[in-house]
Amino acid sequence: MTGTPTAGADPGLFGPTSVTWQLHSDPMMWIAGIRALYLQALHPRTVRGVLQNSDFRRDAWGRLMRTANFVGTITYGTTDAAETAGARVRKIHRTLTATDPDTGERYRVDEPALLLWVHCAEIDSYLDVLRRSGFRLTDAEADRYIAEQRHSARLVGLDPGAVPASRAGLAAYFDTVRPELAAGPEAREVDDFLLHPPAHPLLVPVREIAWRQVAQLAYAALPPYAHELYGRRAPAPALATARLRLTGLILRRVPADLRWQLPPKHILRAVARLGPDARPAPYKLGRQAAILDGPGEGRAHGNGGSERAKWGTAG
Repeated sequence: MTGTPTAGADPGLFGPTSVTWQLHSDPMMWIAGIRALYLQALHPRTVRGVLQNSDFRRDAWGRLMRTANFVGTITYGTTDAAETAGARVRKIHRTLTATDPDTGERYRVDEPALLLWVHCAEIDSYLDVLRRSGFRLTDAEADRYIAEQRHSARLVGLDPGAVPASRAGLAAYFDTVRPELAAGPEAREVDDFLLHPPAHPLLVPVREIAWRQVAQLAYAALPPYAHELYGRRAPAPALATARLRLTGLILRRVPADLRWQLPPKHILRAVARLGPDARPAPYKLGRQAAILDGPGEGRAHGNGGSERAKWGTAG
């Protein structure tokens, strides 16, 4: 059976039979992550919490790498590694607050509404960019992916039952939250950084030629309402999709074994732990629907298990 783990090995929270396992190995995840940053910055309370608690401009690359490492760990790491990573994130967030400059209100950055926005902006970005760039995913598989990501939501402190579990649920959430979105000064700061990140003087030409194209593509992939809020023009959706497909075609021509050599090598370690059949490959998705236990579950659970067993929650 394709994707069957080595006997006794821990497949982690998702496992090789999940949509998440295949999707997160794609090189377009990097552009999707930048799109997520653009989208997340449109929630004033959320982006304020980020900028008031970190030196975003000085450590933006470190922040991006830590986010990528977190996603890699919870996707391809062992269950213990994923739970430990989640506990670390929750511990950090519990200590952080932000202040609304207009009202003086001080609030915690781990408010469920803020965590939910970050989560949904990420999942929407991953799905949108990868599907539009040519990653073959049926609507049913997209729904399964969204539901699987309730594991990720739990790790950062959300109640999985309160998190969208389908495309319809995700769309309904965005319809509800859109009145809260705005391109305030903090969003403008993020936008400016993504277009003009710090660079050594000798690398400025590279930044202007290469990085700017990446940032502009991620911006182009945003939904139209986000472009309207930022007030910056973007290509028509069809043209943006064509550019995403071309970029995906180019990046996917780089051999996976070469791409996966980049630190921290989560995928290579997972394949070493579970065996060669665990190697991520998009073509495996269509074969695995029958062996997944139910919509949204990345790995099989015993029948009759409680919610605590299902989600691995403590207590």
